[in-house]
Amino acid sequence: MDKYAKYIARAKELGAKDARIIPADSVITAEWVRAKCQFGCGMYGRGLTCPPSTPTPEQTGRMLKSYSHALLIHGYGMDDMNKMVPILEKEIFFDGYYKAFSMGAGPCELCEKCPESCVHPHEARPSMEGCGIDVFGTVRSHGFPIETLKTKDGKVNLYGLVLIE
Repeated sequence: MDKYAKYIARAKELGAKDARIIPADSVITAEWVRAKCQFGCGMYGRGLTCPPSTPTPEQTGRMLKSYSHALLIHGYGMDDMNKMVPILEKEIFFDGYYKAFSMGAGPCELCEKCPESCVHPHEARPSMEGCGIDVFGTVRSHGFPIETLKTKDGKVNLYGLVLIE
């Protein structure tokens, strides 16, 4: 795990509140998560980083089996998180972890309207929930704080994930 310590420090340098290396097989996927996107988010079907364009929970579960570790990142701002994860992915890739792949939080907001093909392929990443990851279950199992909002003005705990190897 010491070989990944610099990625925790780098995440914090980029603005993360906290970050930890977790076993990739501890990331929880569930079919209901995708249904929440479809029947609870106005971005469903409107972007290339949102369902149905993203991997299904089943595909994500199979993909997770290709990895042993992941960097789980805790932050507060969606824009900050979604800018941070591709930076970390790229740095981890350049360190020799060629399978590095990241997922952010919520819908991509790089463009006002998502074009037919992505004009920001180096920055745009799907959200964890858009790929069927049970973010609440996953982060709680690693001791991170997360609660459902009681009001629209509540403080949101957001999470990103970088699969490493």
